[in-house]
Amino acid sequence: MLENVHVVIVGCGRVGSTLALELTASGHTVAVIDRKTEAFKRLGENFSGLTIAGIGFDRDVLQEAGIEKAQAVAAVTNGDNSNILIARVAREKFGIEKVVARIYDPKRAEIYERLGVATVATVKWTSERILRRILPDVSSIEWTDPSSNVVLIEREFPNNLVGKKVIEIELTSARVSAIRRLGTAVIPDEKTIVQQGDVGYFTVEINSVNKLDNLLKQGA
Repeated sequence: MLENVHVVIVGCGRVGSTLALELTASGHTVAVIDRKTEAFKRLGENFSGLTIAGIGFDRDVLQEAGIEKAQAVAAVTNGDNSNILIARVAREKFGIEKVVARIYDPKRAEIYERLGVATVATVKWTSERILRRILPDVSSIEWTDPSSNVVLIEREFPNNLVGKKVIEIELTSARVSAIRRLGTAVIPDEKTIVQQGDVGYFTVEINSVNKLDNLLKQGA
C-alpha cells in the first residue's frame, strides 16, 4: 500500500489543480504555488492543501511550501524555462528524487530526460500520468486487449533491481516489452541490464499484475 507523501506543485492551471485535488483525495499532503492568487479558485473552497502565492523557483517560497519534507515536486506552469529551473532547484538544491517538469518543446524535453528530469508533454500527458511519475506505486494500465486478459502497464524499476538482467525480472505471465531510458525507448534482449531511472513497459496477464508488482518491490 502506498504511504502518504508530501508533494509540492508549482502551477495551478488545469493540470496542476487536477493533480492537487487527486493527491489530497488520496490522503496525501499538497502545497500548491502559483504567481496569481486567483489561480487557486480552481481548487475550490474545500481544498485541504496549502496554497502559496509566489515564484516557484524562489527558495524561500519552496521552503514555505515544505519542500524540505517533500517526496516529490511537479513543475507544471505554462513556461518551459520556469519549469526547468524549478526542477533543477528541487533536484540539485533540495535533493528531491521524484521531480516532473512539463515541457512544451519536445527537443528540450528530450535533453532534460537525459539529465534525469522526468518531463511531460502538455498534449500527451494527463494528470494521471504525472501521478505515475511521482508516485510509481499508483496503479496504471496503458492498454488492454479486447478479451481484457492481457494488459500493458508502465512501471519504474526500483533501485534494488539496477544492475540485474531484464530476463531475471520476467514471469511466465509477464514480459518486458520495452524500456524507456534517458528519454528513448528500447526493446530489451537477453543481455539488457536495468539501469538507474529505467521505466519498463510490461505485457502481463491481468491476474498477474499484483504478482509482478510484488516481484519488483522484492527485487526479483
